[in-house]
Amino acid sequence: MGEWATGLCGCFNDITLCLITYIAPCYTAGKNAEAVGDSCIMVGALYWLFPIAGIFLSAKVREKIRGSNGIDGSFGMDCLMHLFCPLCALVQDANQLKQSGQATQAESMARE
Repeated sequence: MGEWATGLCGCFNDITLCLITYIAPCYTAGKNAEAVGDSCIMVGALYWLFPIAGIFLSAKVREKIRGSNGIDGSFGMDCLMHLFCPLCALVQDANQLKQSGQATQAESMARE
């Protein structure tokens, strides 16, 4: 099966994305959700206001990313990634979306 475009600790491959995620993780979470067809506002707002709901929704987005790219894993592992290493997981998700061409236009522009 497929593999992630970058490792979990490959956050610094895209410094701009890394800084944006560090300053406003809700923005990256929302943009990742938008790229897979979920609501950017809902996921971003819940990520910021209710962290547990944000972790769950970000894990669901990660599950969709894995599914569309044929990457092995489970929803439980996705939850653990977003619980214990949320910023790295968000960046890894965004990098995967960018590499597979699924990133939204605004997300791609912010990373160039």
